[in-house]
Formats: sequence, C-alpha cells, structure tokens
Amino acid sequence: MDALTGLLDGPRARGAFLLRSIMDPPWSLRIHDEAPLTVMAVLRGEAWVVPDAGDAVRMGAGDVAIVRGPEPYTVADDPATVPQIVIHLGQHCATPDGEPLEQAMDLGVRTWGRRADGSTSLLTGTYQFTGEISRRLLGALPPLVVLRDDEWDCPLIPLLGNEIVKDEPGQEAVLDRLLDLLLIAVLRTWFAAQRAEGPAWYRAHGDPVVGLAVRLLQNNPAHPWTVTKLAAETGVSRAALARRFTELIGEPPMAFLTGWRLTLAADLLAEPDTTIGAVARQVGYGSPFALSAAFKRVRGVSPQEHRETRAQRA
Repeated sequence: MDALTGLLDGPRARGAFLLRSIMDPPWSLRIHDEAPLTVMAVLRGEAWVVPDAGDAVRMGAGDVAIVRGPEPYTVADDPATVPQIVIHLGQHCATPDGEPLEQAMDLGVRTWGRRADGSTSLLTGTYQFTGEISRRLLGALPPLVVLRDDEWDCPLIPLLGNEIVKDEPGQEAVLDRLLDLLLIAVLRTWFAAQRAEGPAWYRAHGDPVVGLAVRLLQNNPAHPWTVTKLAAETGVSRAALARRFTELIGEPPMAFLTGWRLTLAADLLAEPDTTIGAVARQVGYGSPFALSAAFKRVRGVSPQEHRETRAQRA
C-alpha cells in the first residue's frame, strides 16, 4: 500500500446524498448543510462556486469540484445572483423565508429543479458524516478543489449521471461506490498535479527511505514496530530515519503509526459484529484497554462511544 492509497482508503460513502439538479438562470443555492465533503460535477451548462472566503470559481460542462465543509458556500449561475434556495442540515431545501421546496421542485428519481430541460444540469454527491472520510484526507485538502474537463480523462461522470436516476435494487450501494471512485479519481489527479506544492505525506511518497517506511507501517500496522526496527527495514540509522521521516511527514514515525492504527480502528469499529478486542489485535494494540486509552486520548471518545455514534448516524 502506497501513501496515496493509504490516504484514499478512508472514503466510504454510506447512504450518501446524491442529486441531479436542473436549473435555469437566474438561480442560486445557498449551502448550509455542514457536510464535511461534497463532490459536484457539471453535466451541461455552467455554474459558479462562491465560497464565503475566497474567490468565486466558474465551472463548465465536465468540470468537477470538491468542496470541504462545514463552512457554508453558494452555487449559482452568476456570483451576483441573490440566493433563492437554502440547503439546510439533512439536505432539507427551502426558500430564504423557510418555505419547504422538496415537493415543489421534485422532477423524479434523485432529480430536482424547475423543469427537466433546464440549461444547467449539476450532479451533487455529499458525504454526510466526517467518519466516512479520513481526517488525514480532510486535513490535506484546501476548501475548494476544481478539476477541469480537459485536465483528465475519466468515464465516471457520465456513468454516475446515468445511474443517479435509476431506482433499482441495490442502487444506493452502487451510487455510494461510484461516488467514492469519483472522489478518489479526482483527488489522485489533483494530487499528482500538485506534486511540488502538495502536502508532506504526498511529497514523501517518492522518497526511497520515508516512502518505504510509510508503506511498511501501513501494510502491517499490527507489527510491534519501533523506530529501530523500522530503520533496519529501510537500511538507515535510527536517528537518520527519525529525522528524515519527521522532516517529510511532519510527525515522528511512531506518531504516524498511532494515527494510522486509530484510523483503521475507527473504520473497523463500524462493523457491528466486530469486538473491540478483535479490532485491537488487528491494529496492533495488546488489549482492548490499550486501544481504548489511545483512542480516547487522540479522538476524545472511547471506541464504544464512537461505535454508538456511527450506529445512530447510519
């Protein structure tokens, strides 16, 4: 497992909110849903993404945007258009005065707007809970990422556009996986373009020592790693590894390992039939108590509390 795979292994949509919006100018949507991450793709027409802080960005057909929440933002036909619709927490839509719009603008399966042949068609996929995305991924992203149609070649946007309007058995799972694939494909392309200015973990991917160390830790988190053992595997001294790892990654090897183990544990705890003891063994902790202590110290809640919260949101 390379550094990028380890980072992108986190996104796993579960019942994600997916919608095709069909609009005619003038239109403006004020997004107040507090979602941690949203993926938008323009099928036809154009749209502007207007962050509360930062420059407005125009999107054309085939362009994709990733918006990191939970701060509000606006999507419109023009940055100057006054918001007519507000998307609230839970994806409830209403006028600025609070009048519900779900029924009035329903155009069929996962399709919403004023009329079916509107000039702009926009796909939106929303990760509704932070637990569906690794913290390391969220921390690596700017508030807004836009990938232009001519910057990549990917069949996922038209495929998602076709699948989003289907109402067949298992369709929710199909759409969740397509959203995950689209997010990962966009980020992989974007991170590659940002190689020189990208986050530390990405720049370290190509380092022969630190890149190997990261892969060793991620591929075998249950191993009783120490800096000495890791240095022996990478062929450098303990001091040299610790210094270079910290310089490139931004934290010491064992701190990185702790974060990776707890990220894996958080995902494994979402499985209802998995015991905390089994999770502890899988990620390298000698007992449920040791995992619980580390989990609460880093994440602020116990593994059981984390599991209960995830179950309530599912």
